[in-house]
Amino acid sequence: MIDLNKLLETLLYSKKDPILFNSAFFFYFFAVFLLCYLAAARSKRYRVAIYTIFSLYFFYKACGPYVGLILLSAIVDFNLSRWIYNSEKPGFRKGLMTFSIILNLGLLFYFKYMNFFIGVGNDLNVWHFNLIRDIILPIGISFYTFENLSYTIDVYKREIKPVDNFMDYLFFLSFFPKLMMGPIVRAADFIPQISQPYELDSEDIGKGMYLIISGLFKKVIISDFIYQNFVQYIFDDPSKHTGLECLLGVYGYALVIYCDFSGYSDMALGIARWTGFKIPPNFESPYQSASITEFWRRWHISLSSWLRDYLYIPLGGNRKGKVRQYINLWLTMLIGGFWHGASWNFIFWGGLHGTALAVDKVRIDAQKKRGGAPAGWKGTVLKIGGIFLTFHFVCFCWIFFKASTFHDSWALINQIVHDFQPEVWLELYNGYTMVFWVMLGAFILHFLPKRSENFAERTMARFPVWGSIAVMAFFIYILVQVKSSDTMLPIYLQF
Repeated sequence: MIDLNKLLETLLYSKKDPILFNSAFFFYFFAVFLLCYLAAARSKRYRVAIYTIFSLYFFYKACGPYVGLILLSAIVDFNLSRWIYNSEKPGFRKGLMTFSIILNLGLLFYFKYMNFFIGVGNDLNVWHFNLIRDIILPIGISFYTFENLSYTIDVYKREIKPVDNFMDYLFFLSFFPKLMMGPIVRAADFIPQISQPYELDSEDIGKGMYLIISGLFKKVIISDFIYQNFVQYIFDDPSKHTGLECLLGVYGYALVIYCDFSGYSDMALGIARWTGFKIPPNFESPYQSASITEFWRRWHISLSSWLRDYLYIPLGGNRKGKVRQYINLWLTMLIGGFWHGASWNFIFWGGLHGTALAVDKVRIDAQKKRGGAPAGWKGTVLKIGGIFLTFHFVCFCWIFFKASTFHDSWALINQIVHDFQPEVWLELYNGYTMVFWVMLGAFILHFLPKRSENFAERTMARFPVWGSIAVMAFFIYILVQVKSSDTMLPIYLQF
């Protein structure tokens, strides 16, 4: 007999148990959603309604009453964009756009940065206010805020027409596969797909299944395992560990954050693909980058392109001289770091990357004057050296991104520099044998050429429907067997 109280408790929002792609509840949620969605496949109106209802419920299960924020954002920006587009008065149009920007950033500021600035003002004796208690960062607010802003700005610049149907815009904004952790999707890329008939071919099925399986594999098998069994111990108190342990912990975290975030992005892309929507990839093997500039073309691509189009270019981009270009790069990354969280560590992390991008721009300009990069064996050596240096610079920056405070960051660096103790490697290996093998395997998989991924996708596309279901069921079974009983919340859930 069904326990109605337990069922109701499962269906309602729980702060301690938010819905996650790798949770058991999500598999039931997705199965019911898919059955309803397929039943309405021939009607665009019903598809949108079903997808939107399930998306809003997904958001409710993730952060409870804050689902109202996404409804408010959709209502305001849907109407403002139409007024902006239909008005011929430049001042009025600019005023409406400014209001939209202030409202969106104001909500983000209140929930994400208010206590940070209150604390800074208190420390500097500018004011003396109490921190706001019980303020919770609504899940996904950083992502859908940027989507709202890009939509309104694009309409203001008349690069796109505003949406005529409110449900279409609410569907775009609340689309649950990308709601919690992105990618940041542009309305111009997504909304035209809403009216297209729902049709799936073998490529869609194969690509979607590959993305979902690879995403779950990266998140649960690699990221969660490495973090829970090694990385968290290092970063909890670096001073208790040797420099060798700390260095390996940093390498481990580089895998953890990549596999965690890209894993969720892959699952979002795969779910979207199965439901008839194509979202651009958010990661392209970023640790294969031979320069920091290339890294930011491969890492969190949707954020990088958003910052470029809506911050770097409006600041002046490269149109106002070299020095101004370098300053614009630095400011863009500084703000990008602050987007990640209200912490001096994130600001410092963004400043490091901004400085590196400016320096790399000097290198690129000098290389162009010399006629381009050298070819042959010299070019190969430089590329390998570039990958090595870029990876280690990124890892160095991850220390500040992950550590709770500056003190912890410098404590870890101090251990690596002054207390390395390489002689403990055998003891360390014996203590974390499986972790290190998983790390090695993850790096090998990451550096495989793109064609290996394409081969896997084509292979899955050849499976019949029953074969695809069998593969997915078998993978989920294996996942349940190896999954830790303690669910690890996604890293980017806090952003």
